[in-house]
Amino acid sequence: MNTNERPALVIMAAGMGSRFGGMKQLTPVGPSGEFIIDYSIHDALTAGFSRIVFIIKRENEALFREKIGDRVARRADVSYVYQDTAILPEGVPASLGEQREKPWGTGHAVMCCREAVKEPFVVINADDYYGSRCFRLLYDFLTGPHPADGRFHLAMAGFVLKNTLTENGSVSRGVCSLDEEGYLTDIVERTRIEKRPDGAAFTEDGGETWTSLSPECTVSMNCWAFPAGTLPRFEALFRDFLKEPGKDLKRAEFYLPYVVDRLVAGGEADVRVLSTPDCWYGMTYREDQEKVVSAIRAMVDEGQYPVSLWG
Repeated sequence: MNTNERPALVIMAAGMGSRFGGMKQLTPVGPSGEFIIDYSIHDALTAGFSRIVFIIKRENEALFREKIGDRVARRADVSYVYQDTAILPEGVPASLGEQREKPWGTGHAVMCCREAVKEPFVVINADDYYGSRCFRLLYDFLTGPHPADGRFHLAMAGFVLKNTLTENGSVSRGVCSLDEEGYLTDIVERTRIEKRPDGAAFTEDGGETWTSLSPECTVSMNCWAFPAGTLPRFEALFRDFLKEPGKDLKRAEFYLPYVVDRLVAGGEADVRVLSTPDCWYGMTYREDQEKVVSAIRAMVDEGQYPVSLWG
C-alpha cells in the first residue's frame, strides 16, 4: 500500500434516531459524558487510522462540530460530508430527490463521499459500539497485501447475531452466507429481527409470518472495509438501482449490503469476513441506554478504556 493511502474512517452520522426519540449520537454513555461515537473513534485511532470523515446533515453541522468534531480534530484530520436527497448520479432528474422525505439509505450516504474520500476506508454507523477488535482487523486488512487480479478486495466485520440483539424491539441486520474459506457469498438485509427465548426470528410481512434464524449466524453491522477506487461503482450501482422496474422511489432505500451484493454477484469484488466475538451495543430504543452505560462502565473498570477518553 502507498504510504499516502492510510485508510480513513467514514462515520455515517446523518440519522436522527427516530425510534430512539432524539439525536442518539449525542446521548452520553461514558463516565465523563462520552458518546458511543467517541469509543469508536478512540478504537480506530488506536488501530492506526488518522483521518475521520463524518457524514452528517448540513443542518446539524454546528451542533455536531461543537459536541464531537472539534475535539476529534485535535487528534486527527477531520472532514465533513453532507448527505442530501438532492445528491444524485449525473443525468438523473432532480425531481427524484425532491420526492423523498427520508434519506436514500446507507449506500447513498457513502456515495456522497465520492469527492472527499480517495483512499481506502472503513465505514461504520455513528450510533453502534463495535468493540476494538474489528478496527484492528479491518485496518490490517486494508494495509496488507492483496492479489493484483483486477478485483476489489473488501472486508466485513462479521458479528454473531446473538451478540447484536436488543430485548426492547426489532433490529435491522444483514444476514450473511459464507463459503468454506470465510468469504461472503450472499447478504440479505432483514429489516425486522427480534430476539426470542430460543434464538431469533425475522418477518417481512408486518409480523404475520416469522422465520427462525440461528443465533450463531453471521451478520453485518455496517462495518465494512473498501479499497481505494470503489466509490465510483457506488454511483453507478445507485443509478442502476433507480432504474429497477416497479421500485417505489419515494420509499426504497439503497443499502450498503445491496452495493456489496451487486459487486460480488458481478464478479467485481470478493469480501473477506473477519469474525469478531465482541458484543454490539447500541441505542435503537431509549430503553437500551441503561444497558449501554453499564457495559461501558464495566469496560472502563476493567481498564479497557480510560475514565476520560479526551481528558
